[in-house]
Amino acid sequence: MTLPPLYNRLRSVLTEYAAHLQLFSRNARLYLLYVVIMGAAIGVFRLLLNFYVLSLGYDEALLGKLVTVSSLTALLAALPAGYLADRLGRKTSLIAAGVLISLSVFFMVLVPRTEVFYSANMMSGFGQALAAVTMAPFMMENSGDKERTYLFSFSSGLRMASASAGNWIGGYLPTWIAGSNGVDPTSSAAYAGALMIVGVTLSLALVPLFFIREPRMERSERSVFAPISFAARQPAKLGKLILPMLLTSIGAGLIMPFMNVFFRQVHNQSDPVIGSLFAWGSLAMGIGLLLAPPLAERMGKIQLVVFTQGLSIPFLVILGFSPWFWMSAFAYYTRLSLMNMSTPIYQTFVMEQVDASSRAMVASLTSMAWNFGWAFSPAISGWLQVSYGFGPAFVGTIILYTISVFLYWAFFLRKGEASVTAPIPGG
Repeated sequence: MTLPPLYNRLRSVLTEYAAHLQLFSRNARLYLLYVVIMGAAIGVFRLLLNFYVLSLGYDEALLGKLVTVSSLTALLAALPAGYLADRLGRKTSLIAAGVLISLSVFFMVLVPRTEVFYSANMMSGFGQALAAVTMAPFMMENSGDKERTYLFSFSSGLRMASASAGNWIGGYLPTWIAGSNGVDPTSSAAYAGALMIVGVTLSLALVPLFFIREPRMERSERSVFAPISFAARQPAKLGKLILPMLLTSIGAGLIMPFMNVFFRQVHNQSDPVIGSLFAWGSLAMGIGLLLAPPLAERMGKIQLVVFTQGLSIPFLVILGFSPWFWMSAFAYYTRLSLMNMSTPIYQTFVMEQVDASSRAMVASLTSMAWNFGWAFSPAISGWLQVSYGFGPAFVGTIILYTISVFLYWAFFLRKGEASVTAPIPGG
């Protein structure tokens, strides 16, 4: 008796979802194609880079330092990158960012020395900063009120879905390359060959960007003083928007760069198993991201952030401390989906608070907040892992995530903080 109403409801939701997707502009569709190709390449890269560095004889401490160098560069470059993104335009900025990231991969493969690893990660960090401060303003400027939340979430969902494919391919790619070259699948030669393919794919991802058409910004919209003006007018609002993200980034930096190492060392899993695990994890995250817009419309943006991120914390405990791989893997999937499905919703929320002239630079400040934790936490975590294992890193992440969720609630929901969620005039 309940099937027809349920079926009709589901069909109604899907029809409404499709209607929002049809509103995407030509520029938005080209951007999404870029996201798909880039996401797949990054999925392979993130799975294999740590294994590549370890295969060369380095240890986890260096892995932590490399993440720190990349994230610290992104942190320091965020404000200059925001101004540069306004000067160059969104299209040119995205292309320049992609070129820098592609070159960094090629350098690490062709010249696998410690100093080159550091230099390449600095180059990648600047590319990441330039991309990070460009994406949200680009989507704001190429979407309307009706489809904006869907574009943000659909972009993130596609990125995760393609990363899922990349993770799966990455788990087998070294084996395929090893078989054709007569080397061991876990050798540096096999990993280097796989990463060369990543570099080529990252370069191909830039092709759709060349077809984007964008209006040239007026000089008045490129002011380097825009974020200073925004901060002077709304200092409390800016602090509330950024602080929870900062704490989340510090916690994420303790464990997220090392999840492949965690499953190999703690649960003794092979590269193909870890690749498949990451693939299904990215797919689970992608599904969550695609579900986020209609949920946000019904619950409210901040309500969704608090609910999903708060619910993810128990699964983080299971992930870090379960003695069984199957339970840890299940917690990994669930935590990824819950914790990350609200990310584009919150990005949309932040951009809606900012006038057009300040968007790139406020995106720079939020990027700085995110990269601050990733700049310092991985080095600390690498040292903790060598000395004490993964336990302390997971405890730190759990505590920081809990505080962050509380701050989202305290800043935006307690006592009906409607004034915080009101858009700035002209935004």
